[in-house]
Amino acid sequence: MAKRTKKPKSVLKLPDLDFSRSAVLNSLPSLNSRRSYEHAIRDFIEWYCSEPRLAFNKTVVTRYRIALEQCRYAPSTINLRLAAVRRLAYEASDCGLLSPDLAAGIRRVKGAKRLGVRVRNWLTADQGKKLLAVHSGKHLRDLRNHAVLAMLLGCGLRRAELAAVKVEDFELREDHWILADLIGKGRHMRTIPVPIWVKSAVDEWIDAAKLKNGTLFRAIGKTGKVHGCGFTAKVIWSIVREAAITCGIGVIAPHDLRRTCARLCHQAGGELEQIQFLLGHVSIQTTERYLGCKQRLQNAVNDQIGLEPEASG
Repeated sequence: MAKRTKKPKSVLKLPDLDFSRSAVLNSLPSLNSRRSYEHAIRDFIEWYCSEPRLAFNKTVVTRYRIALEQCRYAPSTINLRLAAVRRLAYEASDCGLLSPDLAAGIRRVKGAKRLGVRVRNWLTADQGKKLLAVHSGKHLRDLRNHAVLAMLLGCGLRRAELAAVKVEDFELREDHWILADLIGKGRHMRTIPVPIWVKSAVDEWIDAAKLKNGTLFRAIGKTGKVHGCGFTAKVIWSIVREAAITCGIGVIAPHDLRRTCARLCHQAGGELEQIQFLLGHVSIQTTERYLGCKQRLQNAVNDQIGLEPEASG
């Protein structure tokens, strides 16, 4: 006798939701993504289970979005939580717990609209030099922090990427130093050219810390000695913040230095495609946002392209 297949449900109970949540978290390669999705899914389950007879469908998820909007969450926060709920529905359907039609309806729930453009922060080249000059001393902590700032400004790395760089990752290719096959956000692989001045700052730190291999940037104890096998991305945040306040720039984030690297590359004549390779963006539109690009109508790019008729005498 053939085994009966279990009919998908429309109302998921707590064990079903917990099982689907585990499936979602196990499918995410990034630790940061797992942390964000776990928080978002936990909040949704708490809201969903407050009314036990709710069906898990498009209407209910739309009601959840409205509830988030009434709590005055930012559109980006709402959209992140909706993305987690959609992923939850997908995994529940894939496990046979939820009807595929209901899961498809949930995936069609529209996100919150973002009104206006969030202000971005870029440093000028002079401000970048001031930031680098904060740790111009020869103490071990100065050499480390200077190399951290140089890598952020000169290579456009993310915090997590920088914290994971190893001494042996530096290679010489085509007479140029690079970070070869760096694994970044979304498990995307790219190669990072390392400017000579950045490599010099890194070498000074490596020599002073007497590093042979392993994680490049490490903690420094109260005795002034290097210990451990690395440090967290939070330490990078504090290094940037304290240096910026010291030189009078104000409060900035490490990602502002990544954005600054992109804009300075563009101002120096760097091609948009090459900047995209450097930053590891999948979409060219993301790179354009990093540059703060706006279409110029006066002196437009197609005004003088060599096809204009010659002026009559």
